[in-house]
Amino acid sequence: MLKGKGGKPMEWNIIVGLVCTVLGAVISYATFSRGKGKDDRSDGQQIGTVLTELGYIKSNTDEIKAEQREQRKVNTTVEGRLAAVESSAKSAHHRIDRLEGVAHEEA
Repeated sequence: MLKGKGGKPMEWNIIVGLVCTVLGAVISYATFSRGKGKDDRSDGQQIGTVLTELGYIKSNTDEIKAEQREQRKVNTTVEGRLAAVESSAKSAHHRIDRLEGVAHEEA
């Protein structure tokens, strides 16, 4: 038997317990280190996915803004043309009213 402090023999169950405790600590540390690496990779993938999605959202927002600017230009053009048509219709109504007045006077 092994001898401990003071020359007393150590029991095998204590030795086995100590060896198992140390082995358990080593295995726990190895597992922790391995799991941490996987977590870091997983976090990196998630961050990459989020950044990709943000880029996609930004590009779509830029496209929507560009389309909105184009639509604003079209609306401005249509407003100008509508004003011209309204003016022309008003002028035409005045001419029609004058012609109707002449036609009623002749009748």
